[in-house]
Amino acid sequence: MSRFLIPPFFIALVSLFVSPALLAATANSTTDSTIQLKRVPELQDPPSDRFPGDPAEHKAVYMWNQADAAYHTSILNSIQAMIRKYGDNVEIAVVAIGPGIHVLSQKPQRPVESLTYERIASFAKDYNVRWIACGNTMNSLHWTDQDMRPFAEYTEVGAAALMELQEEGFKLLVW
Repeated sequence: MSRFLIPPFFIALVSLFVSPALLAATANSTTDSTIQLKRVPELQDPPSDRFPGDPAEHKAVYMWNQADAAYHTSILNSIQAMIRKYGDNVEIAVVAIGPGIHVLSQKPQRPVESLTYERIASFAKDYNVRWIACGNTMNSLHWTDQDMRPFAEYTEVGAAALMELQEEGFKLLVW
């Protein structure tokens, strides 16, 4: 039984272009090789003098502007990963504009998966994630503060909130 992972005719063809040493190593290889990715050195967490409860050293603001369930899950998973990585050393805000605002409504007019609805409330309550509703979108839907979930905040213009939070040191994360 042949132990080649690569058919012999292919090896003969490749031998015209590849060094003999590399060709021999490839032909004799019988185990799967795994790729070892290197960590990005600039992204390693340096030691911090921050005491738990001090202001967060990291700030992120997400733009939430779609009503798509996969989009919601993707952003919620990112928020969860940020909290897992930084714990209480990250401050997260989410600005809901346009079709994305329905997740902040007491009675959404677009479909919102129940798990998404629950995760958003949990992030607000348990991890102090701020959920900011766009006033322009609320006005176009004829919604008032009574239509919104109790943890939701309000801003007159969602796009302006995204800009102003960036001016306050938040890093904009968008999908």
